[in-house]
Amino acid sequence: MKIDADALLFDNDGTLLSSLESVIRCWTRWAGEYGISAERFAAVELHGRPAAEIAADLLPPDVVPGAVARIEQLEVEDVTEPGGVVLLPGTAELLASLPADRWAVVTSATRRLAEARLAEAGIHPKAMITADDITRGKPDPEPYLTAARRLGVDPARCVVFEDAPAGLAAGRAAGMRTVALATTHAASELVADIVVPDLSAVSALATGDGVRIVVAH
Repeated sequence: MKIDADALLFDNDGTLLSSLESVIRCWTRWAGEYGISAERFAAVELHGRPAAEIAADLLPPDVVPGAVARIEQLEVEDVTEPGGVVLLPGTAELLASLPADRWAVVTSATRRLAEARLAEAGIHPKAMITADDITRGKPDPEPYLTAARRLGVDPARCVVFEDAPAGLAAGRAAGMRTVALATTHAASELVADIVVPDLSAVSALATGDGVRIVVAH
């Protein structure tokens, strides 16, 4: 399958790289520090959501700012630990084939954390939208619409690459085409135009006015 686009927008964690081991390690420690029971913590969706929203689901409003700063510190410090950042299949090859001004990272992490993880993986995007750049996180379309505006392209000419239902919902709400990666969720849980195992199933070719994406099935 071939898709012509003006820009490719990538979620980070679970799409370009995996920090799942680090996330579990840090958030479990964080929950213990704040006296959150394992049952209550397990009931909250972590993946693909800003830390501030997760903390707001679990803690009183006056505690949230300090709690958000704490989880950011824990995760930044954990980046270099074993399993802290693992580059996912196909990521390096796909990004290397793209013009720098034709793609962006759109992540629910803070800029400090996102930059730490990406740098550890050897990824240096020219454009990145983080939790610090928006007021409403995924599944709201704001992060992806902000990325399209930053790149100066029509949202309808963007393709979103995501592994999480919340991120895919954000892409659809932004009027963008979506490619789901079954890296953290079963394919049956993902609603997208195309579902692939990971980015190794995707290749791209820069054209005169955009990018041609080829998806193998």
